[in-house]
Parts: sequence; C-alpha cells; structure tokens
Amino acid sequence: MLDLVRREVISSAKTVVIKIGSQVLARDDDSLDTDRISHIAAQIHGIRSSGRRVIVVSSGAIAAGFGLLKFGERPVSLPRLQAAAAAGQPHLIRHYDDCLRSHGYYAAQILLTAADFNSRERYLNMRHTLSTLLDQGAVPIVNENDTVSTDEIKFGDNDRLAAMVTNLLQNPLLIILSNVDGLYRGAPHAEVSQPIPLVEKWNDELLDYVGTSATRRGTGGMLSKLHAARDATAVGENVIIANGTRPDVLQHILDGKPTGTLFLAQGGVMPAWKRWIGYTAEPQGRFVLDSGAYQAVSRDGKSLLAIGVRDVDGEFAKGEVVSLSSTSGTDFARGLSNYDARDSRLVAGKGSDQIEDLLGSVPYVEMVHRDNLVITV
Repeated sequence: MLDLVRREVISSAKTVVIKIGSQVLARDDDSLDTDRISHIAAQIHGIRSSGRRVIVVSSGAIAAGFGLLKFGERPVSLPRLQAAAAAGQPHLIRHYDDCLRSHGYYAAQILLTAADFNSRERYLNMRHTLSTLLDQGAVPIVNENDTVSTDEIKFGDNDRLAAMVTNLLQNPLLIILSNVDGLYRGAPHAEVSQPIPLVEKWNDELLDYVGTSATRRGTGGMLSKLHAARDATAVGENVIIANGTRPDVLQHILDGKPTGTLFLAQGGVMPAWKRWIGYTAEPQGRFVLDSGAYQAVSRDGKSLLAIGVRDVDGEFAKGEVVSLSSTSGTDFARGLSNYDARDSRLVAGKGSDQIEDLLGSVPYVEMVHRDNLVITV
C-alpha cells in the first residue's frame, strides 16, 4: 500500500524542489564535498530525464566560506557570517554549474531574502523568473542571500525557504535532504529507532519527536524540517524528508521505493494567492478578535468586521498581511488588511455608523474580507 501511495505522489509531481542541507554538502574539514555535488547532479539528470523540472534550494555557502576563510569554527557574529557567505557562494555555485554542465544543463543562481516574499510584486517577479528559467532548461539553485540578510529579514533556515519556493509552483514535490533517514520517534542513532515511513495527517504531536538544536554547520535541525513539511502540506503539497548522504537517494525516491518519511498533502490544493497570504508573506501586524468575531471567522467562514476587533498590534500599510488572533493569544488566520495601522486602531471595535463619523466615510465594511483570508490552524 505504501509503495502505491509513493508512486502516486511521484507520478503527480511535475516539478521537484530539492532542499540540500549543509551536512549533506560539507566534509568533516568544512570543505565542499564536490563528489557529493557531482552525484546529486547525476540524480538531477535522472529526474529531468523523466520529464520533470527541478529546482534546488541549497545550503552550504556559509559552510564553504568559513572553510575557505579558515575561521576554524562556524562564526557567530553577523559580519563574519556574511563574509563566509560572500566567499562561499561563488565556490558553491561554480561546482553546481560544472557538475550540471556535464549532463547538458546549467545552473542559474537565485539569492533571496524574506523581503522578496513579503512584497507581492517581487513575489510574482520571482515566480515569473523561475518559470522562465525552467522553460529554458536551466536548474535554478536557490539560497538565502546571507551576505545582506539581517535578523529582521532572514528566513532562519533554508527548510522554510524551500517550502516557500515550493508554494510558488504547480504540482510540486518537496524533497528535503538531511543526514538522517527521515523522522524518527526517538533518537535517530539509537538502535531501537526506525524512521517513520508515512505521515498521512499532520499532528502537532510530531514536533515532540525532535529536539530544537541545529547542527554545527546548519541553522535548522529536524524541527525546522517539520515546520517546512507542515507549511507545505497545509497548502496541498507532498513532502519527503530523506538522507542525502545515501547513494542514489533521489533515484530511489523517483522509483517509489520506501525511502525517508513521506508527508502527505492535507486536503485540496490551495490557490496561489491564498498560499502567499497564509504561508509565505510575513505578517506585519495583528488583529486580536473578540469571541464572537473569532467564531464568525474561524468556524462560519465570515469576513472580519471592525466591531469584532479588540486590539491592533504592529505598523502596517493598507493591503499588507496581518495575523488574526484569539483573545488567548493564538494566531489562527492571516489576511490582507483593508485599513492601515492608524485607521485600524481608530475603527477597531466600532460599528459602520461610527466608522463614518471617525473617517468621514466607510471605505470598507470589512477589516479583512473572507476572499483575502486564510485559516492557518
């Protein structure tokens, strides 16, 4: 049964997004494992030969850079991390390009920050660029632009970036390659532990199976991979977490073999517009709802009216993404605000007649219209 499910998942995927972690690409001395990159390029050729398109989200630039710059250990200060990224990124992309060219493809470097996803215009430009590159036969190699990223604009890890890139595409499969064989119920290296082959339905209890620590070279760990899987499956995508250090791991996945942990899509495919609102753009503010508004929005499918808003946090412009929160502090939805932060604070808790008195008119009856709203929990 599991093999049939895997084959169906593979057969439905038109584009494969492969996220490759630093632990997969770096040797013990922190130099790039060029043999591994060459082996991955050969497997990418196998996927391309099957008629599918491929995007790679690759870590490894900082790891390569601090090896090249001989820092001795992973730097912690922002200038040193950015210097390592600057030195390591061309080293990384050159090896990808050399290895892919031997199979008739070329690498196309794309460096992104979280701000690129927060702007709807830049988001659409990014999607058009990726589509054009894929149509022309290139293999996009995506990485965070660590050279300019700061704490305010960072993704935090490339697992989240990979999920966000996957959200740009139609009929994708996200494969996250790490140095473990998938999600375990216990410690991965314990003798009694076995990877979980299939997660049919997301449950937050899965987060209890893993710790929060990152690796020496990486920034995520299994917890960030689970968060990426949760976000991708929530919008109708399938995800596989597997061991990128295993020989021919991508080919085994393509063949439908029981490799890694498969997370099945939850429900139907979400439209691209709502993917961006609910799971891509970073909220710029928050509306805290009273119990009646919470019920109307979360369970009855209604728009959010001003009278149901108890509090407004943050600074945001009209049309930017905001979180919707219950009085208990749980964010349960995201949507586009019809008012900026100043006017939102003025009209919060007010009826339509009061809004007209305050603003001179009622530009919008809804604070957030249901067509521009996504329930996220």
